[in-house]
Amino acid sequence: MKILLTGANGYIGRRLKEKLLGEDVSLRLLARNPKSMTSDIKAEVFQGDSFDVGSLERALEGIDIVYYLIHSLQEENYRELDKLSAHNFLNAAIKQGVKRIVYLGGLGVKEHASTHLVSRIETGEILSSKPLEIETLWIRAGVIIGSGSSSFEIIRHLTEKLPVMVTPKWVKTLAQPIGVDDVISYLVSAKDIVLVGNIIVDIGSEMMTYKEMMIGCAHALGLKRWIFPLPILTIKLSSHWLNFFTPVPYSVARSLIEGLSSEVIIQNDNAAKYFPSIAPESYESAVKQAILEMEKNQVFSRWSDAGGGKDALEKEFKNDTAEALFLDRQKCLLDGVSKEALYSVFCSIGGDEGWFGYSWLWEIRGTMDKMIGGAGLNRGRRDTYSLRVGESVDFWRVEDLKKNERLLLRAQMKVPGKAWLEFRIKEDEFIQTAYFYPKGLFGRFYWFLLAPIHYLVFQDMIRSIMIKAKKLDEL
Repeated sequence: MKILLTGANGYIGRRLKEKLLGEDVSLRLLARNPKSMTSDIKAEVFQGDSFDVGSLERALEGIDIVYYLIHSLQEENYRELDKLSAHNFLNAAIKQGVKRIVYLGGLGVKEHASTHLVSRIETGEILSSKPLEIETLWIRAGVIIGSGSSSFEIIRHLTEKLPVMVTPKWVKTLAQPIGVDDVISYLVSAKDIVLVGNIIVDIGSEMMTYKEMMIGCAHALGLKRWIFPLPILTIKLSSHWLNFFTPVPYSVARSLIEGLSSEVIIQNDNAAKYFPSIAPESYESAVKQAILEMEKNQVFSRWSDAGGGKDALEKEFKNDTAEALFLDRQKCLLDGVSKEALYSVFCSIGGDEGWFGYSWLWEIRGTMDKMIGGAGLNRGRRDTYSLRVGESVDFWRVEDLKKNERLLLRAQMKVPGKAWLEFRIKEDEFIQTAYFYPKGLFGRFYWFLLAPIHYLVFQDMIRSIMIKAKKLDEL
């Protein structure tokens, strides 16, 4: 069986990829940036996307089953982009003789759904529109609970940070959450079941309100929380509230909040009919598993692994630091420090380890970024010590990674231009460089205004990295 997996660097895609690699299949991945795929992976990697028909047709050649995990949520016109993507994909799959499309969409009734959920439903309708030419297995899930999922991150952050919550009325909306491991089980099994025509399979565990989910999360964390719904809180206010207290940026928060006003409950019993061997775990069990993975630093994928808006790595993954007009460069000799220790230290930057000095300045910058709708610092990072191309580190994204040689981060905070932070080991020298390409006059003013702060922060950063690397070598 030959399988094409799209969205393989996303939250679900990364986990599904690992499961499929353990199956007796030939796996091919479609990615805008092949560098974001693990270098030792046992799969073909095709560069392309669903808006480039030529690359799409090449990737689909000889494929039996394709997993469609594509969504443009972080773009302003995501609904139109999603429809175009689905049409392109359907036509290319039929042309190349693909037998089945497996699509993961969202629960919801179209007539009462938010714009975000309607877009997911429209995608499924398009992919299912030619049943005589190709099979489509449309799996629909609601709130996915797992370490690193956007839904769980929102619930966990709100629960941990706010002992008393005054919430919008959407906390009374019904949903049927499901653990991420169960979602992956359904997807893996979807390649093997026998179909007669197209089917929609709704999946989920027990029915509960979002308030019950937060109370349940608090119970799993050993916390007591009090929640008081108020009908006067608008979608806009709620979105800013989520943006400030959780890792999710405002644009995503707004789409999610709009979706929370719609019930996402199961509409059919096809899960039990076609997947009788899968019994979804309870919400509390899924939450406890997610917390355990976080405590053991075993978060495999995160919602922010892919995407990030117009300047996302997946769209602009070229190394364009040469465009920078301004830079702050700090250098020092290795002076006996091993490259391995130095690389290990600067690759631990961000998250719980912080930014090697002036933490209060970084916190202020992160708070300011959150207040204007940016990513802020509380996205953190997936793993304390290891990185991979394409994943987020606070309000940066990993753009390039060369073992014992280089780490390049691209800024995703709100900034009037483009910015990068590079750590490079070159022969017997450690070079740390902040690059900036300003946008207009304000961008230039921004750089010169912050130049004294940059000097203090970046000089202290390189010194602290070297000190920590020396200590690591002494262990």
